[in-house]
Amino acid sequence: MGSTRLCSRSACRQTAIATLTYVYADSTAVLGPLATYAEPHCYDLCAQHAARLTVPLGWEVLRLELPSETPLNKDDLYALANAVREKEVQAPVEPAVEIPAPRTAPPAIAPGNGTHLTRRHLRVLREGNSEL
Repeated sequence: MGSTRLCSRSACRQTAIATLTYVYADSTAVLGPLATYAEPHCYDLCAQHAARLTVPLGWEVLRLELPSETPLNKDDLYALANAVREKEVQAPVEPAVEIPAPRTAPPAIAPGNGTHLTRRHLRVLREGNSEL
């Protein structure tokens, strides 16, 4: 049996149904369904606090569709289980046969007139160079 997560707001003991994440670079708050795992930089909110969410002036709220608060009834669970079973019964689709392309070596880097060439974080050293 999994444990339920509580609302992150202080003194609130309600079950969390949504996760709030801030995207500081875009000045955006994203409110979506409860995340699979509790993250230290995200806030889990109950239905009441998710509905009353406000953000700082100039920020935007992106509200993703939250799950309904009513639990699934037995008919819904049976329909879901039957749909999964039907999907498993269908004949598997065989992947298309792909012919792999032959591998080629990358072009060699020939040292120039300098003692070494710099290529981002890699350097080509000439023989006899004691620059280690």
